[in-house]
Order: sequence, then structure tokens, then C-alpha cells
Amino acid sequence: MSAVCHLDGSLVPLAEARVSPMDRGFLFADGGYEVIPVYSRQAFRLDEHLARLANTLAGLEIVNPHGIERWRELVREVIDHNDWDDQSVYIQVTRGREARRSHAFTEGLRPTVFIMCEALVTVPETQREQGVAAITAGDFRWLRCDLKTIALLANCLLRNQASKAGCVEAILLRDGFLTEGSASNIFIVREGVMLAPPKSHLMLPGITYDVVLELAATHGLRHAVREILEDELRSADEIWLTSSTKEVLPITRLDDRPVGDGRPGPVGIQMYRWYQDFKARVMRGG
Repeated sequence: MSAVCHLDGSLVPLAEARVSPMDRGFLFADGGYEVIPVYSRQAFRLDEHLARLANTLAGLEIVNPHGIERWRELVREVIDHNDWDDQSVYIQVTRGREARRSHAFTEGLRPTVFIMCEALVTVPETQREQGVAAITAGDFRWLRCDLKTIALLANCLLRNQASKAGCVEAILLRDGFLTEGSASNIFIVREGVMLAPPKSHLMLPGITYDVVLELAATHGLRHAVREILEDELRSADEIWLTSSTKEVLPITRLDDRPVGDGRPGPVGIQMYRWYQDFKARVMRGG
């Protein structure tokens, strides 16, 4: 069966979905999005993802087209109409279709709502066992990175820079401080203490980021949320990236130099085990 998506109130085959070229999402990247992991057909932390979407839309001055109950229904409908038990659900809301191209917002536009899903693809076990490589890069994105917008060209350029260097991620630095990855949050470990940069307008408030902090608190892992200097990143004993699809993934080389002893560290290994236990008990259990 071909993938089925939701587009403006209708379920249609993804291959047949069409959006007007006059949509502001196409013309101006004027919209927001969410990506929600689904385990055993259960959308993980759906309400938290929908709250983040609502915050993005409010920041963009786009009227949220649905209340939370309707959003839940739409996500469930798309999950049910596709074959995979583990999915990645993508929601995109743009300001809508214009009659003419104009930078200023037109009053009364109807937002375009698009929901699709794909099979949830996880990290190969060899990558998790060996760790992955990353580069550092200057964070040249705009100053509202807390909004999950579809204007991702800067992120794509940064990720492509990492890919050309044979790395999986670009770790971003702004004014001498760590912000996040091009498509992930970043944690470090120094002397057994897990450190995370604080939420601000310069980074996306990650759902997996929240889970990792909750697990650290639950299991008594020493941790702190504070600004992290570039020097602290470069001299860290461990570095991890976290995201919905990559979960907790160790970075063992940074700018072609080993992180710690060049192998996944004990704190990260333990956090990954806690995360897997949490996934089995909570994520797959609804």
C-alpha cells in the first residue's frame, strides 16, 4: 500500500498530494512543522509536540487551525492509514495560499495543513557501538531558533558541510558558546557530570532533550543545565547528540580529533540503556 497523507481535510495518497505554488510555504518558507516518533503505533509525547507546534505558530502569527483534540484525531488517522508500526509523523502548517506574492501578511488566509508519515529509521548498531564524527561550525542561523519553522536552509547548509566532511552532524557555536546541532540537541560530560545548554531563543527545545534530563534526575545522574563554553565542548570527556530518530548517539570524533579516548563513554552508554528501558516501558506502552 502506498503512503497516505492528510492535506487540508482529506486523506490522499502521498504521491498525489498537491499544493499551490502560491502557498506562502512555497514562496517564503512561511510555516512551522513538527516531527513525532511513533512506537508500536503510539505517538510519543504527542501533546508536548503539539504544544511546541502551537508555540511556533503563535511566534509566526499564524492562527492555529485546530484545537488539540482535533490534532490528536488527525495524527491518529494518518498513523492508522499507513502500514508501519514504528513511524515518523511529519506535520506542516503554512500561512496559506496568496492571491499574489506579497511580503506583508494577508489577512484571512486559511492555513495549509499537511500531515505525512514515513517508516521510523533508527541508527545502525555499528554507529552506536563505535560512535560518530562531527564538525564544529559557526551558528549563522536567525535569532528565533526556538521556533520550529520550515525555513531550514541554514540548517541544511550546515548539515551538508558536515556530510562533505564525512560526519553526521555539525555542532554549532555562537559567540564562544555551544548552542545545538544542525538537527539535534547536544550534551557533554565532564568529570562524570552531564551538561546541557539552557533553553533559549538560540536553540530548539527538544522533546528528547527533555527526556534525557528527566532520566538523569530519575536515576540520580549528576547533571547541570548551563551555558557551555567552546573550550568545555572541545575538552569534554563525552559528547552526545539527541533527537527523536537518533535517540542518544555518542560523538567520538570532533573536528577530526578524538573525544575522550575516542570510544563511547560510560555515562552515555548508561543513558542509552535508560532511554531504551524508558522506550520499552513508556513509549511503546503509550
